[in-house]
Amino acid sequence: MNFTHTEDRRMLADTLGRYVAEQAGFEARMAAAASPEGFSRARWAAFAELGAIGALFTEADGGYGGAGFDIAVVFEALGAGLVLEPFLPALMAGSALAHAGTHGQKTLLAPLMAGEHVAALAHDEPGAFGHVQHVATRAERHGEGWVLQDHKTAVPLGDQADWLLVSARTAGATTDAQGISLFVVPADAPGLVRRGLPAHDGGRVADVMFNQLRLPASALLGGEAHVDAGLATLEHAVGRGLLALCAESLGAMEVAKRMTIAYLQTRQQFGVPIGSFQALQHRMATVLLEIEQARSAVINAAAALDGSERLARERALSAAKVSIGRIGTLVAEEAIQLHGGIGMTWELPLSHCAKRLVLIDAQLGDEDHHLQRFIALGASA
Repeated sequence: MNFTHTEDRRMLADTLGRYVAEQAGFEARMAAAASPEGFSRARWAAFAELGAIGALFTEADGGYGGAGFDIAVVFEALGAGLVLEPFLPALMAGSALAHAGTHGQKTLLAPLMAGEHVAALAHDEPGAFGHVQHVATRAERHGEGWVLQDHKTAVPLGDQADWLLVSARTAGATTDAQGISLFVVPADAPGLVRRGLPAHDGGRVADVMFNQLRLPASALLGGEAHVDAGLATLEHAVGRGLLALCAESLGAMEVAKRMTIAYLQTRQQFGVPIGSFQALQHRMATVLLEIEQARSAVINAAAALDGSERLARERALSAAKVSIGRIGTLVAEEAIQLHGGIGMTWELPLSHCAKRLVLIDAQLGDEDHHLQRFIALGASA
């Protein structure tokens, strides 16, 4: 199979790479992280003009990409720049909306791809630990509409979103596969309370509370036909998010690798570059090999995302997340250790790169969760 990117994808990767290096570098990231919003809306709109958001969605949904390799190209470039703009929440919320939304609901995709809106998938809950079907938030019928009660946690940029896509249980117990529905919740809905918090990697998350939040019938994603049947849509959105995280981690690994090689070639001890020491060469060679293994896992997941039957797709995604979790942590640790004490300083981009690599492992289920999931999916084959 030929895994060479198409000319359009290579052009997108080059364009994004240049823009991130010139306009969204480390200083811009630090300024955005220190702002109340946690990102730059102006830069979000600029990314939209470059086509980076539209590349995440299919032509049928108003974009011009949407394939696994399109997602991988965009997020690898974003990972190289440690970009804080809300690509991951937009991808996941937008993918769920595109997958099951009504015609009226899908009108929200156009302003999202134009960089005019920010959206987020509010799904994670305490105790879920990456299990997609773990939903305790309840939605009860109230007249012709619905009432939401409970809360979500660690929603990426959830306090800045113009609308949220919320998973809620309309039937069954907390971990049942059936009984999950999805709702489109505008930011100004009465009863919606959002508390923004800084994340360890410089980004922002939010705890989102629903205090008897009333919604019209039109808020139900996909209408009555999709009541209690939202798990497939959630799995679709989370799967695309998993691939995005893996590609983002790969981009960050490459940056950490380049920084470490440059440091080993520059830092001198006993009158020679420390990169000439065989022990350090062996450690760096291991890092290089592991990063290539991570790249293979991302390519495999991107290829499986489109057209594969569910079991093969989900196993490939979990396998990639296992590899990325292990290798990302290894790269972060080795890069910092090979730099010595300077590797931990706030002023050095490497320390922020290492934080992001470690945090990616925890998002959407960590290495342990996805290893167990990979085994369970294999046993069910």
